[in-house]
Amino acid sequence: MAHRVEVEVAWLRGLSQADLSEVAPFTDAAEKLLTSLVDDFTTEDAARIKEIEKTTNHDVKAVEYWLKEKVQDEPSLAQAAEFIHFACTSEDINNTAHALMFTRAREQALVPALTALLEQLHQLARTQASQPMLSRTHGQPATPTTLGKEFANVSHRLAGCIEAIQAVKPLAKLNGATGNYSAHLSAYPDVDWEQFSAKVLAQLGLTQNTHTIQIEPHDWMAALFDAIARTNTVLLDLNRDIWGYISLGYFK
Repeated sequence: MAHRVEVEVAWLRGLSQADLSEVAPFTDAAEKLLTSLVDDFTTEDAARIKEIEKTTNHDVKAVEYWLKEKVQDEPSLAQAAEFIHFACTSEDINNTAHALMFTRAREQALVPALTALLEQLHQLARTQASQPMLSRTHGQPATPTTLGKEFANVSHRLAGCIEAIQAVKPLAKLNGATGNYSAHLSAYPDVDWEQFSAKVLAQLGLTQNTHTIQIEPHDWMAALFDAIARTNTVLLDLNRDIWGYISLGYFK
């Protein structure tokens, strides 16, 4: 819900800067209020949106109505209230919110956690580089190796996994009910809506998907999930190897 609010606010701010006759540029007080709605969103705000949803029976529409409640006492925002969700379909708000959520989860949680683990593996590879270890193949004793080399193998794989996760480019779209800017152009045919939407998304730190239907197809999400799944496979391999070393009596 917090990210939906952020997207709706970004869209409304963009409209206020587009020289539309019905949406005048916002005052400093209005801008401050919009910023606070995003930055200070609380669980109580979420509860209020859920309360509104009991009437709307629509989650995104409830966010729009909550925003209208919040801006009704600020004149320039109250005048523009009907434009909060102008020309948007629910997917415009949802797909953009999801892109923000995944981007921030990756940057703020997933990659830092994996990078910290990678450094631990690097450290083990260095400190145990000369520790002899009898390797095995098909479960049978094989040629000598070192414990550090075994950890180096895993760290090399994990580094590649992190690169793959970071390489995925999150995409989003703000192009209306069928991806054709139909309502936008019908209302304001002289506005370059594709450029406008790209600008709003760029201000959110996202890249525009220029070719969609009603939904953003989520191919980038599939790529991200696949990269995470492959990362999990590497870590499962490590866990099983350690379990095997313990069962063999290498580790105690």
